[in-house]
Amino acid sequence: MIPCHSGKVADDKGVHVSNPAQDERTSGRTAPPSSDRRRVAFATVVGTTVEWYDFFVYASAAGLVFGKLFFSGLGANSTLVSFATVGVSFLFRPLGAFLAGHFGDKYGRRVVLVLTLILMGAATTLIGVLPTFDQIGVLAPVLLILLRILQGISAGGEWGGAVLMAVEHAPSKRRGLFGASPQIGVPLGLLLASGVLALTSLLVPGQAFLDWGWRIPFLLSVGLILVGHYVRRRVEESPVFREIAERREQTRTPIIQLFRKHAVLVVVAALVFAGNNAVGYMTTGGYIQNYATNPKGPLGLDRGPVLWAVTASAATWLISTWAAGAVSDRIGRRRTYVVGWIAQLAGVALLFPLVDTGNIVLLALGLIILSVGLGFTYGQQAAFYAELFPASIRFSGVSISYALGAILGGAFAPTIATALVDATGTSVSVAVYLGGMTVVGLIATLLLRDRSGIPLGPDHEAEQAVSPLRFSK
Repeated sequence: MIPCHSGKVADDKGVHVSNPAQDERTSGRTAPPSSDRRRVAFATVVGTTVEWYDFFVYASAAGLVFGKLFFSGLGANSTLVSFATVGVSFLFRPLGAFLAGHFGDKYGRRVVLVLTLILMGAATTLIGVLPTFDQIGVLAPVLLILLRILQGISAGGEWGGAVLMAVEHAPSKRRGLFGASPQIGVPLGLLLASGVLALTSLLVPGQAFLDWGWRIPFLLSVGLILVGHYVRRRVEESPVFREIAERREQTRTPIIQLFRKHAVLVVVAALVFAGNNAVGYMTTGGYIQNYATNPKGPLGLDRGPVLWAVTASAATWLISTWAAGAVSDRIGRRRTYVVGWIAQLAGVALLFPLVDTGNIVLLALGLIILSVGLGFTYGQQAAFYAELFPASIRFSGVSISYALGAILGGAFAPTIATALVDATGTSVSVAVYLGGMTVVGLIATLLLRDRSGIPLGPDHEAEQAVSPLRFSK
């Protein structure tokens, strides 16, 4: 029989049959117990949910209140600048990714995850006590932007560590499902952020919400961080990194090695995520919330119902993200992406025609349809990225690809959408932009080989180092 990278072996007729020893090997010589895997999956869900709750609370507040409270001195440009501060954090994600990738490949995944969680929570809590422009003038937006930068650094380092902890603990046949654990932390974070904001808006309505109610969701981060920190401290280090550390094979300069050998791969992988992220940030970046509730805009809907619609779409996103991870274990990551890109393109085409009706039910329907495509271009990403890079530089590879994709995709998507509507007077221009980004993601996906099931441990570094780019030899 002839071994193959998917965890199966080919018999003399070329038919793939099961190889249980290889199927159960997650990355190193022995697989972690199933109880450890479940603990890791739970910890990654909790940790990423807390991280992204903090991140999305800011994005939603940028669309709802920050323009009035921190950038009021800019007059008509206050909303545009407020959205731009959402994008500023993305510019610092690569710094977080570089730092986390370097230290994660040298010292382990676990320590980086704990530090990024604390940094994000501290920045979010401090935003909740910031004085406004009317109280301290220009210092208010300066401090707000500095804290947003800290959120960006934390987010840049968080994702890579979380997905590797999940995927490197998983059995090869279920990496997509286990890798979806940190992925669903993103829609869960949006669900929690939108739900808390909607509830706060209900309990503290009108001017009171603008005066002080908006601070509550930021201050709640203190309790969430304590829970997330406790859970993450209880998980074991990734078996792949433990094996690398035992052999004393940590790479001294993982980032240099990454760009020396895999620079093109990083860019192509980043474009895959950019296609998802640009579209996702219509809700996670606060654009739809502002577009629908702006009293000077075309709709002028009440804040509360719109936030509940976003919450419903986040629940749909969560389910479709989880489903995509599981489906990718059966049909492969690449095929799942192709299905997702088609669904996302349909969602983009329907979004604004439904939103522009001004009917809250149809608005919610448009967001829900879009969320199905978003989930199927996101749930498998953790396993997909982990299988692209060699073990010794994997943390750097997945983190930097993700951070660059976030810049190319979501960083300024709300700002671009706002500028397009201002320039053209129609939401059609935004749909064209989002459709174009979806096609970019599809093309980037088609440029990569599917490596579902490839062994992840350091024993197979040579196999992992073979380029997954379809146009490379």
